[in-house]
Amino acid sequence: MLEYVYQATGLLLIVFAVQTFLDKGNKKRLGTGAFWLIYGLSFLFGPMLPDWFVGVMVLVMTMIAACGLMGSGSYGYSDEKFRIASAKKLKNSMFIPAIIIPVVTVLWSKMTDSSALIGLGISAVLALVVAIIITKGTVQQSVHEGRRLIDTIGWAAILSQFLAALGYLFGEAGVGETVSQIVKEIIPNNNLFAYVMCYTFGMALFTIIMGNAFAAFAVITTGVAIPLLIIEQSGNPMIIGVIGMLSGYCGTLMTPMAANFNIVPAALLALKNKNQIIFLQLIPGLLMLTINTFLIYFLAF
Repeated sequence: MLEYVYQATGLLLIVFAVQTFLDKGNKKRLGTGAFWLIYGLSFLFGPMLPDWFVGVMVLVMTMIAACGLMGSGSYGYSDEKFRIASAKKLKNSMFIPAIIIPVVTVLWSKMTDSSALIGLGISAVLALVVAIIITKGTVQQSVHEGRRLIDTIGWAAILSQFLAALGYLFGEAGVGETVSQIVKEIIPNNNLFAYVMCYTFGMALFTIIMGNAFAAFAVITTGVAIPLLIIEQSGNPMIIGVIGMLSGYCGTLMTPMAANFNIVPAALLALKNKNQIIFLQLIPGLLMLTINTFLIYFLAF
């Protein structure tokens, strides 16, 4: 069933690509359309394509983005007065579709014991239906708006996938083992708090560098949490893993590398300083990171 979610995503991206090719208001429509077309084909036919061909597709997408061949076009905007009037009329009801997505995803995962990604796909469709009912809009309008948003995000829409893959490669290359050796040489034996602090702050630091907590988790958990906290100190792996991932998310709050979390919202909100969101999140992120360190230390051992 998960494959159907990927195929639906691929079809939507291909629709975006076709719309972009036909959009004469986009001076870079060929590059933008090609990018979303290749991305959509990878979702739609991924299992059928040889690995080397998918790699070539990724390289072509990278070339398109690196050469600055992507841009925004025309999306049939409604006038500003209409948007303001609609916002005043709908008010907080527009939060309902946004709430449906996480709630239905979690319920699906708990009730069916299957992949949360399937629940995410189902909840997204359900949220779309509810949004159309609330706004009295059309499917066509939602597609145009979807294209506008993904064009605004641009190449950063696939950044999380790239970084997660990079984290896997780092794990396969033995970076985690190298990190473990460095930690053992620096920190005195059996200094539990130092081990915990190294793990939580290491998760955050590596996430800041990589821009993705999943990439950091593959490396830092393998190098620090498993050998030093779980095996050597007999820590609770569930508590360590969950709070460790949360520590990585603290790093996500502090880095422009997490473009889809920090830079894209700044662009969507048209903020003058693209790093303003990071500045606002810095202190809460450090505070959460400190709390996570003490939570692991007192709860996992």
